[in-house]
Amino acid sequence: MFLRKIAFAAVLLAAGAATPAFARDAADLSGFRVEALGGYETTDIDDEGTDGIAYGVGVGYDMQAGGAVFGIEAEAMDSTVDECVPGSVIASDTLCAKFGRDLYVGGRIGAAVGGNALVYAKGGYTNARIGIDYDDGIAGTTGDFTLNDELDGVRVGGGVQFGLGRSAYAKAEYRYSNYEQGFEKHQGLVGLGFRF
Repeated sequence: MFLRKIAFAAVLLAAGAATPAFARDAADLSGFRVEALGGYETTDIDDEGTDGIAYGVGVGYDMQAGGAVFGIEAEAMDSTVDECVPGSVIASDTLCAKFGRDLYVGGRIGAAVGGNALVYAKGGYTNARIGIDYDDGIAGTTGDFTLNDELDGVRVGGGVQFGLGRSAYAKAEYRYSNYEQGFEKHQGLVGLGFRF
C-alpha cells in the first residue's frame, strides 16, 4: 500500500512538471528512444515483503497517430533485493532469496497530452533471475540446498512521460510483475531518456 502511494505521488509530480508543456506546440513523440531507469521495489517472498532498489536501462520505438502513441520496448534491470526468512518450513530453518537481473519486452499505448507529455499503459513478458538458499538449521542433514533459477512472468503498469526539450524526456512509472512460483514485484521508477 505504501509503494502504491509513493508511485501515485510520483505520477502526480511528473504530471505537474509536465504542465508547462501544455503551452508549447505539439511535439512528435515518434522515434527510437533510450533511457536510464531507477527506483524503489518491493518483492513478495514467501508472503513477506522485502524492499530494494531497481536500476537499469531501456530502449524502445514509438509511433504516433494523432493523439495516440503506440510503442514497443525492452529493458534490462538489476535489483538489490536480498532477503532471508527464518522459520519458513520448520522452526530452525532459513530461506534466503536474492533477485538479480530482470529482462522485459513488451508494448505500450498512450495518449499525447498538451505539448509533449504522454500518459501511457504498458504490458508484456518479463524474466527474472533469482537465487534461493535453504538451510534447515540441523547439523549433519542433507536438507540444505542452493537453487539458481529464472522465472517467467507478466508485467503491467502505467506512467507519465514529459519532454525536457527537443529530444530529452523524464518519466515516472508504476509497474507490477507476477512470476512463476508465487513471486511478485511492485516497482515505482523514474527515468531519464533521449529520443532520436
